[in-house]
Order: sequence, then structure tokens, then C-alpha cells
Amino acid sequence: MKSIINPKREDWSVLLQRPTQKVENLEDTVNQVFDDVKRNGDKAISKYTQLFDGVILDSNIVTRTSFEKALKEISTELKIAINRAKDNIEKFHLTQKTEKVEVETTQGVICWQEKRPIEKIGLYIPGGTAPLFSTVLMLAIPAKIAGCKEIILCTPPNKEGNIANEILYTAELCGITKIFKVGGIQAIAGLTFGTETIPKVYKIFGPGNQFVTVAKQLATKFGVAIDMPAGPSELLVVADDSANASYVASDLLSQAEHGSDSQVILVSTSKDLIEEVQMEITKQIKELPRKDMAEKAISNSKFIYLESDEDAMDLINDYAPEHFIICTKNEDFYLDNIINAGSVFIGNYTPESAGDYASGTNHTLPTNGFSKSYSGVNLDSFNKSITFQKISKEGLINIGNTIELMAEAEGLQAHKNAVSIRLKDILPGEVGISNIENQ
Repeated sequence: MKSIINPKREDWSVLLQRPTQKVENLEDTVNQVFDDVKRNGDKAISKYTQLFDGVILDSNIVTRTSFEKALKEISTELKIAINRAKDNIEKFHLTQKTEKVEVETTQGVICWQEKRPIEKIGLYIPGGTAPLFSTVLMLAIPAKIAGCKEIILCTPPNKEGNIANEILYTAELCGITKIFKVGGIQAIAGLTFGTETIPKVYKIFGPGNQFVTVAKQLATKFGVAIDMPAGPSELLVVADDSANASYVASDLLSQAEHGSDSQVILVSTSKDLIEEVQMEITKQIKELPRKDMAEKAISNSKFIYLESDEDAMDLINDYAPEHFIICTKNEDFYLDNIINAGSVFIGNYTPESAGDYASGTNHTLPTNGFSKSYSGVNLDSFNKSITFQKISKEGLINIGNTIELMAEAEGLQAHKNAVSIRLKDILPGEVGISNIENQ
């Protein structure tokens, strides 16, 4: 765990690099799988499930029996916890519903905007080393609130060819029953092209490893939208002497245990705090079941000392973290000046894991610096905004000349004619149209 003291600004870009492979190193594999699935459908899906997940399946469709088994095997305590998290996530996302926006821009010209759900969506739920059933809540709940008609869920099977009971229980709780035992690149390809069993969708949601991220980006070349390029998880904590070192260490480790390609960063105006946090990490990491994975991620961690809050803020906005925790006396300064972040956690008693599970906000967030240009998943992610307009005779008289002049200036005579022909009917006998607005 190396500390970096007052790094020069010109070195920030190198210092803040993520521990991810270059896209070009992954594209060949992703392209190969996509091409195979496009041509061979379920046959190719089965081949890659055997290759990548190490299991041969008779069918990739989750049966009713599996749902019933999950219902019986989940503990009552966990069911209560999942239901409570579901309630909070629903409350937060229901507040994001917006009414129709309508305005009369000119007398007789009414314009409005309404939201419509995306009809067919695919949810990708990582399985791998940790089946993320919490992501089912984060994606299925807003999809249901938005009114998406067809919701398809793909998640990788374990070595026994099964899906985690927690994922199945949570999916059924959210009203999702079309589940396929397919993971990784092949799942994204299946949702992109459709197969004999997996329906083609219009938009794909969900986090994943670097291969899944590249696969989602490739899906856009085939006309399928994605939520965002969400890759390995990351966390940046800014803290000073007012922070609790054990809390900060626990937050850093909570992200480090996601995977060996996760990244955690501590930025501080206190050298003493950095040392205390490092000692706490050394103690706490010994007790983690996923110690080996956390240690690999911690090896990619950065502990950065900067003398001023202003320099710290500039570095944080440059990094654009997925998760950003603020534990400083000067809390308002960071709240007012953060521009690039996926989700912000404030104070000593707001662990990042609260947002991962149960506070209500969504945990599907932009990583790898994409919070500079992307939002995290929210209700609008599952909607399209459609604009409408209705113009009366009076309205066309009022804006007709404006349209004619602009169309003529752009050399689009048919655009002008579409207005002129109507105005001649509305105002028969008018010799010129140019002065209609002044009448």
C-alpha cells in the first residue's frame, strides 16, 4: 500500500489509470463470440457456457420448479431484508416519475413531452464469484415502474448448472419470470441478436467484467442500446482528520472484495489519517473470506496526500469515481464542487454498501471515468421521451413566415411549400406570405 505525497498535476493522468485491460486486447474474443452466436444461436450459447462456465446444460431456461425451490430455501431473515430493500428502492424510483410537460410556445402552437417505456429490455446479472441478487432489485424495480412490457434476465449458472436461489427469489419478487442461465459475452450476444430461446431486446442493462463491458459496447453496433459502459467497480474516499480510520478502511475493503480488477483510492489532507487507514486495512483484511481477491485489488489502490481541499477536489473530478465518499470537516465544499461522480456518500455513517443494497439509490453506475458523461441507472433509463405538437390555423399563421424564411435560407423548398400551401388555404387571396406575421 504505497502513499503518494503531493503528486504533480502533470502526473495525475498516469497516477489515476484504472487497472483494466485495453479494449483492443479483448475485442477479438468478443467479436468471435458475437459472430458465432449470430450465426448459430443456442448452439453457440451452449458451447461458450461449457467453455467459460464449465457446465453442460440440457436447457438454458429456468423452470418453474427452480423458482419454487428458491422460495423454500431462502431464509426468512433474508427474505425480510430483501423485501425491505425493495421497498426503499421502489420509494426512491417512484419519486422520479414526471408528469407531461406542456407549453404553448406561440399562440396556437402547443408542444408537449411524454415518457413511454422501452418495450423490450435485457437485464444482465453477474454471477461469477458473487451472485449479485441486489442488482436484480436495482434493474427490475425501475423497469417495472416504467412499464417495460418484456423483461428478460440473463445470469451465468454455477458449476452445477443452477442459478443462485437469491437471484431467483429476488427476480420473482420483482415480477421477472423469463430467466436464462447464460452469462458473459454470450449472454450479451444472445440479447443482441436473439436465439431460438432468448428474445432479442432493445436495450441491455447491468454491470459485468471487462469482457461484458466490451460486449455491451459492441451490441450498440447492432442497434441495441445499453445503459452505460459499466465495468469493474471502484471507490474513491476523501477524508481528513475528522474521519474514522476504521470506517474508511472498511469502505475501501468493501469495494476491493468485488474483484481483483476493482480499484480503491483514498485522497486525504492528513498524512496521519493515511497511515491509520493503512494499518486498519492490514488488520481488517485478514478476517475477510475473500481475502485473496481483496489483496489483489488493494495492490492497485492509491493513497494520495494533497495539501489543500482545492487540489483534492480537482483530482477527484479528474478521476470521476463511480462511488465517492466524503468524510471531511469541509463537507459542503466537496458537495458543492463535485461534478464527476456516479453516486456520492456523505459523512462517517454513510457506508457505500448502503447504496449497494438498501438505502434506495441505484447501484448500477458509470465506471472507468464515464461519470464525466453518463448518469447511473434511474427511472428515465427505462423510458423514452417523445415530443408532441399540435398547431391550429391561428398558430400556423403566427409562425408560418418564420418557418418559410428559415426553410428557404437552407435551400429546402419542399419544407417551405409544406407551410405555404396550408397558409394559402387558410388565407385565400393573399398575394404574399412574407408579411402574414405582421398582420
